[in-house]
Amino acid sequence: MNWPAKRTISGPTRWDPFEEIRKTQERLNLLFEDFMPMKKWGGGNVFTPAVDIKDEGNKLLVTTDLPGINKEDIEINLKEDMLEISAKTGKEKETEEEGYIRKEREYTHFYRAVRLPTSIKEEGSTAKIENGVLTITLPKIELEEPAKKIQIE
Repeated sequence: MNWPAKRTISGPTRWDPFEEIRKTQERLNLLFEDFMPMKKWGGGNVFTPAVDIKDEGNKLLVTTDLPGINKEDIEINLKEDMLEISAKTGKEKETEEEGYIRKEREYTHFYRAVRLPTSIKEEGSTAKIENGVLTITLPKIELEEPAKKIQIE
């Protein structure tokens, strides 16, 4: 089979289909990293879950996916206009085969911090997790006085 030639500074080279497959795999890996960002840390994976923030008039509704996480393992912190969501889970597995004992541990950590678009109050804030979806309701701070207009001289 006669492959199309590529021209380079050093001269013509043959087209390598395996190089094309490798480049395609690299592009797919980057795509999946954008979809579910993850990095390794000492003993597990750190996921940065996507967060949806919906403005519902007098409150913000924040949702994120935390699959396989129990409510006891989730920590939610509110610092001024920043919302931090952190969760950890771990599994241990021990097997014995013909005198060998193998013990494996897997830990996963979810962490996300987002800047909220408006001021909110801690009182009346609620959170619940159902079927791996965390929903946080944050009441907005109501302005007591309407904004005053300043005239330019």
